[in-house]
Amino acid sequence: MFKKLERQKVFRDPLYGYIEVNYELISKLIDAREVQRLRRIRQLSGVSMVFQTAEHSRFTHSLGSYQMANLVLEKVSGAKENLSEYEQILLLVSALLHDIGHGPYSHAFEEILDTPHEEMTARIIEASTTDVNRILKEYGVNPSDVASIIRHNSKYKVVEKLVSSQLDVDRMDYLARDAYFTGATYGTIDRNRLLRSMIVLKDDVLVRASGVHSVESYLMSRYHMYFQVYYHPVTRAYELLLEGIYKRIKDLTEANIKVDANVTNFVRVIKDNSLIEEYVSLDDAYVNGFVTQLTSSSDEILSTLAKAFLNRKLFKYLDVNEDIDISQFKKNKYYFNESSVSAVAYLANKGAVDSIKLLTETGEVVKLEDYSPIIKSLAESSYKKVKRIYYFEA
Repeated sequence: MFKKLERQKVFRDPLYGYIEVNYELISKLIDAREVQRLRRIRQLSGVSMVFQTAEHSRFTHSLGSYQMANLVLEKVSGAKENLSEYEQILLLVSALLHDIGHGPYSHAFEEILDTPHEEMTARIIEASTTDVNRILKEYGVNPSDVASIIRHNSKYKVVEKLVSSQLDVDRMDYLARDAYFTGATYGTIDRNRLLRSMIVLKDDVLVRASGVHSVESYLMSRYHMYFQVYYHPVTRAYELLLEGIYKRIKDLTEANIKVDANVTNFVRVIKDNSLIEEYVSLDDAYVNGFVTQLTSSSDEILSTLAKAFLNRKLFKYLDVNEDIDISQFKKNKYYFNESSVSAVAYLANKGAVDSIKLLTETGEVVKLEDYSPIIKSLAESSYKKVKRIYYFEA
């Protein structure tokens, strides 16, 4: 039996009104330094260069994902009946902790680290030196169980699907939250209808066929958010400045050339991403600090990129086609980048954890794409790929 708080703790939130905390374990985890660190990492990295109000943090999204997990247990048919108390706690904990492995400026950092944030999340949870590891053990939760959910090891299949799939608590929060803070309307989803349509069975999570229209709308919202918000070319242009700074620091340190800024922990992590203590010391403020120092660097490339990053002097960009001779832009590898982004409204034929399945009125379980002509068409024809070159005129 997991101990509950004497008095429920709440956080005010623009999407849910209140985010409710009932368990001591969750309260302790929220206060853990690895979770509090997420306050200092923006949820959308460079998106605020386009949508200026997109200033929300990974912390607010993590709390939101946790609250979505709360709502699943409260509103989804069969959730409490088919999940043991331990599995319910695993759902709440995994939803809260799923993003603690993000580095500063999130995906821009993943490019240079070359390790997915999901793997870094699992390592932080398993590391004996972290607050989250200690707290989980103290309250009777095996950190390896939480890490297995993050890694999709299929030990807790239903919990995995609820935390990370094509219809999960993570996506249902970030689509609505990102739409709210960007002012975009694409991410509007009917959260209550989705939850009422979902049903948890012993080994799977299904959606009642009567709720197929809310699922169709949700998938289209996600598709539009990717190209109109997440993949916006100006966002990418901003992040490439930071990636250029990261690459230049890495190249200089590998050549044993001193960098004119405090980048010690950054360099250590780039060389060895198993250094968990150094990794959790990195956040957006840390990067902003050394980028500011680099504006006066003796290295012209670093100073140029740092000034551009701080003052929004972005890469220019062109869509790639056969008529463009890109060789004219390849004068400096730090000032040039070829980038491709792609998305599809629904990934059909994914694994059991990722796929969305419907429960028909007759009790038959069918694939979403086999039931919905709209989704079938989208799965076959909505794939979109955009190739661009980004170049910087220093």
